[in-house]
Amino acid sequence: MTMQTLSPHQTVDPFGKVNFCQQADGTIWVRAYILMERTMEGAHTGIAIDGSGTMMPLFGAQRRGAQNLVAPFVQQMCAYLASKLDALGSTTAIYWATGADGKTIEDIGTLTADQASKYNFAGPLNYGNYTCLLPALRYFIDRFADAKWGMYVFITDGRLDDLAEVKQYTTKLAQEIAHKQHNDLKLVIIGVGQKIDERQMIELDDLDTGTNVDLWDHKIASSMQHLAEVFTEVVNAQVIVAPHGRILDWQGQMVKDYRDVGLPALLEFTLPAGSPGFILDIGGNQIKQELDRE
Repeated sequence: MTMQTLSPHQTVDPFGKVNFCQQADGTIWVRAYILMERTMEGAHTGIAIDGSGTMMPLFGAQRRGAQNLVAPFVQQMCAYLASKLDALGSTTAIYWATGADGKTIEDIGTLTADQASKYNFAGPLNYGNYTCLLPALRYFIDRFADAKWGMYVFITDGRLDDLAEVKQYTTKLAQEIAHKQHNDLKLVIIGVGQKIDERQMIELDDLDTGTNVDLWDHKIASSMQHLAEVFTEVVNAQVIVAPHGRILDWQGQMVKDYRDVGLPALLEFTLPAGSPGFILDIGGNQIKQELDRE
C-alpha cells in the first residue's frame, strides 16, 4: 500500500490534510484532519529559519534595497505560535544551517507575539555552505526536554543535506515517545521560495517509524491560506469539533456515523473501491472532498 497525501490546494475547507491509500481488497483507507487551532497545556514552541547561503536572495541580502521575502512570513508565524499555542506566550527563534559546515545554530532569542511581529528577521550573521537540519532539531528537543508538549517549525528554501540522519533521529524519537520515554511533540517543515525539494518534505511527512507516532508534517508557504494550518495534525479522535456529523461515499451512502458521539477533528474511515472522494455531512451541509489519485 502506498500512502498518498493531498497537497493544500487539493483540500477543501475545513480539511487541513487528507491521507489515503488503496488496500489489498481495493477499498480506500482515509485519514482526514479537520483544520483547527488547539491550545495545549504546558506547550513550548520554537521556530527555526534556514540560514544557508541559498536563502540570501530571499532575505534580500545580495543587493542594496532588495526585498526581504522571509521576514513578513516569519513575523506572522512566530507571533502566531506565541499567541495561540505557547503556554508562556512566547516562541524561541533561531537560525539554522549557518557556518561553514551548515551545522551551527544562531540564537535569535525568545520573542513574545508583539516582539515577533516587529522583529527584523534580516538573516544570520554567517550564512552556511550546507543545509543541515539535525542540529536545529536536536536544539529544540534538548532545550525543551522537560516540556509537556512541544511544537517546532522549521523554515527552509531548498534541499536538506542530512535527510538520512534526520530520518534516523526522528525514528528513534518516535519510538521513545511511543514507549512513554519522551513527551509528545509535533514537527512542521515549511518550504519557502522557488527551489523547494518537496519530495524530501513528503519523505519526512510519510516517514514510517514503526510506531503510531506521526511526528512530521510539511507545508508550502505559498499554498498556506491560514496560519492555523500548522495545527493540521495537532488533533486526535478525542477532540470533538461538532456535536453531529456523518461521512458519506460519493453516491451519498453512509460510511461512518458520528451523530451520537460527536464529530472528531481526526477522521478515519474506509471507502468502497473506486471511490473518487467522500462527503462530510454536518447538519445537512455537505462538503465534498475529492481524492486525486494521479
